[in-house]
This record gives sequence, structure tokens and C-alpha cells, in this order.
Amino acid sequence: MATQVTLKAEHRRGRGKGVARKLRARGRLPAVVYGAGGDPVSIALDTHDAIHLFRSISVENTIINLEIAGQDASVPTLVREIQTHPARPEVLHVDFLRIRSGVTVELEIPLHLEGTPAGVRAGGILEYSMHQIPVRCLPKDIPETLRLDVSELEMGGAVRIGDLVLPEGVEVMLDSERMLCTILAPAVSAADEEAEDADADEEMEVDTEAGSGGETTG
Repeated sequence: MATQVTLKAEHRRGRGKGVARKLRARGRLPAVVYGAGGDPVSIALDTHDAIHLFRSISVENTIINLEIAGQDASVPTLVREIQTHPARPEVLHVDFLRIRSGVTVELEIPLHLEGTPAGVRAGGILEYSMHQIPVRCLPKDIPETLRLDVSELEMGGAVRIGDLVLPEGVEVMLDSERMLCTILAPAVSAADEEAEDADADEEMEVDTEAGSGGETTG
């Protein structure tokens, strides 16, 4: 079942970088709501409240009900983009996508692997190919996470999209043969290879000395 939270907002007037800078200077975060056949609506959020919320949820698949001042009903949305400053840890703008009950949405769901693979217990290395899985489903069916037990995965084994057990109503938007993770054999480091070569050379020298140390009689 989809996780839902609430965030307060207000309508904002004006567009452009100058207007946005003034908003942020007052502790307001510019944002826009679009989609579901409606016109885009420019809004502003309390910066502190918004960032605190984003840090406490799985942003990709949490339904955020926007309570926009002056509107009777909240607007259910999904975050589509959080724009940040290229050089500073500062959020600049947020894009929200309106969603409607009974209309499918496309989004990414976190993949959570459970258990320690048998191949890892034997010295192998677990390599992820994907951490987020793109899916299509109705808003009411949005899963919090996709879980997969990998405790029986052996060395050299792999898990593919087709191995996932999906919640009812959820469709993965990838080929069933797409790899999710695999267990790799541990790689031999360059230092280990040099040590092995040195041991081999030493053994060869000992064998040579042993072969040439006897006396010859005639």
C-alpha cells in the first residue's frame, strides 16, 4: 500500500530566476505542480518543512498530498524532480506530478536484498546492477519497496528481473532477463600476484640448486 504524507503549500506569483531568489531568501522554496490533464500551478513551500520531509521519506514512491492555501481539497502528487545547486547543498526547485485515483503512474521503487548470499559466505562479492526498479501501477498499489531473498545465491549465480515476486497490480518496465545482482569470485590483487610470482621464483631457485649440488664421478 502506498505511503502518504502531507505538505503545506501556497500559490506564488511571478516567474524567473529573480523571483525564485527572492522566495528562497525568505525561506520559501519554489515548486510547480503539473500533469493529470490540468494546467501547471506555481506554488511555494516552506523550505525547512520541505527538506525535512524529503529526508524522512522515500521520495521516489511516496504520495505527497499538497495542502495548497485557499483550496478545499489536497492535491495528491509524486515528486518528479528536486533541483539542487551545482556547487552548494541547496535545493532550488521541486517538480510535482499530479496523480489521480484509477490512473496508472510510472515511478521507481527501491530494491532491498535480504539475507547474506551463500556465495558471499564462501568469499564471493555481491555486485548490484540496479538499486531502483522502474514500475507501472495504480497509485493505491505503489509498494514501499521490492524485497528479494538472496540468501541461497551461490558463487557465480545471478538474480534477474523475472525472479522478482511482485505485489499484485505492479508491473516492472524492464525485460525479464535484465540482471539485478550477481555473486562474483574474489579478484586476485596485484600485490597477491606479485607475492605468488616471488614464491614461484624462490621455489625454482631452490630446485635448481638442489639439482646442481651433487658430485660427478667418473
